[in-house]
Amino acid sequence: MCGRFALTLPSDAMAQLFAARPANDLPDVPNYNICPTTRVHAVSTRDGARQLSAMRWGFLPQWYTSPTDGPLLINARAETLAEKPAFRAAARERRCLIPASGFYEWTKGENGQRLPWYIRQADDTPLAFAGVWQSWGREDPVETCAIVTTAASADLSVIHHRMPLILGPGDWPLWLGEAGHGAARLMRPGPEGALVWHRVDPRVNSNRATGPELIAPLAA
Repeated sequence: MCGRFALTLPSDAMAQLFAARPANDLPDVPNYNICPTTRVHAVSTRDGARQLSAMRWGFLPQWYTSPTDGPLLINARAETLAEKPAFRAAARERRCLIPASGFYEWTKGENGQRLPWYIRQADDTPLAFAGVWQSWGREDPVETCAIVTTAASADLSVIHHRMPLILGPGDWPLWLGEAGHGAARLMRPGPEGALVWHRVDPRVNSNRATGPELIAPLAA
């Protein structure tokens, strides 16, 4: 799964990277501890143009009567994306990209403590998570999203058995629906060696923790 990530790229640089028109109300960056239910940057294609806008991380199906009417849907499994009632329409019609600089996963220590790891591209380039989105609410609609996950690459599986579905620039048009049908073939584990990781300070276990030190390698 993916339950926490970081984003350090400025909004104007993201707009340029994704060739997208930026909204005026984007979340503040850098943010080293992006948590569920907060607003995140998301790229979607509408009326033939890419938009960089803010979405609530936590997908709300249309039948929810309140944001807490059911489970918090921050991730959507690639293997069942097209079948789950909550996601199947979005999988066909409302796919997005969620930019990140890296993400966190946890292992268990000898005494059961949660040990956080920061995971990023080996070449330090930005990540683009595959996502799906849904507009929820009638009177004051809010756009919500979930990150699509897949089985971890063989090397990353020593940290966790799941990972976000990470798409390279060549796959963005197909995922966003700009290059016709066939996005399902993109839903596969990433290649070995694409990601690297290091232990970070357990302070990130708190969703209130902030600052660049959260992604710094833990001192030996």
